Amino acid sequence: MTATHTTTATGSTGKAPDVPVINHHREGSGEPLVLIHGIGHHWQAWSPVIPELAREFDVLACDSPGFAGSPELPEGTPRTIPAYAAAYAAWFQERGLDRPHVAGNSMGGGIALELARMGVVRSAHAVSPAGFWSPAERKYAQGLLAALSGLPGPLRPAVSAAVRTPLGRVAIAGTLYGRAWQTPGDEAAATLRDAWAAPAFAAALRGFDEYDFEHGDELPGSIPVTVSWGSRDLLLPYWTQAPRARAALPQARHVTLSGCGHVPFTDDPGLCAAVIRRAAGRS
Repeated sequence: MTATHTTTATGSTGKAPDVPVINHHREGSGEPLVLIHGIGHHWQAWSPVIPELAREFDVLACDSPGFAGSPELPEGTPRTIPAYAAAYAAWFQERGLDRPHVAGNSMGGGIALELARMGVVRSAHAVSPAGFWSPAERKYAQGLLAALSGLPGPLRPAVSAAVRTPLGRVAIAGTLYGRAWQTPGDEAAATLRDAWAAPAFAAALRGFDEYDFEHGDELPGSIPVTVSWGSRDLLLPYWTQAPRARAALPQARHVTLSGCGHVPFTDDPGLCAAVIRRAAGRS
């Protein structure tokens, strides 16, 4: 029987101070598969695909440091994608995760690719990853996300109520989801709540200024890499950024998630689970 639980990894008493505390949901058995969300999100973003993945993998769906249930990285640590990748690599080692498979979305996709560059994963799957933007596209994404996270407090109850309705989700979250009406209202509201509460949001958003994905040929050839992109992604637009990813990573497998948005897992859970499974070596 598959066990399901949520746990916070506190590590052993003598752990190194640079090993982060990462809250995570763990389910299933088999080879480890770590799931990393995007900026302002939480592990529950992966909920639609976890039951299918847990049939074959030991799934660890994580809250990145400074988001949702995980405390921030230590003071003085930059909130950049490479720094988050280094934090996850330290956490893998502390948890005894021997080169897990990893899948990441958005900022988490950039983290997954950097973990592959470090050689600490068995496979890397980047879903609409950050880093393939032009300067203008980066500013556009930062502006949209800053408007979301910086919504004035008095407006938040009304927006939370609106996003619980299908029409409200389309209007408010249409840049994130391709089929926003399919996303459960409670999940959409919880996403907003956790984004507003995330202490790392502003610093991680500024950290995007320091990140462009480069030197794709430095990724170890022994680590399979998959890049998937929602055809309706309006935050990191598919029609410009997916081609750049193909050019930068010709050795990777590239997949179009037809009809899906930037966060695709509620848009088409079956398709997303199948692509994640195949990226980790399952047919």
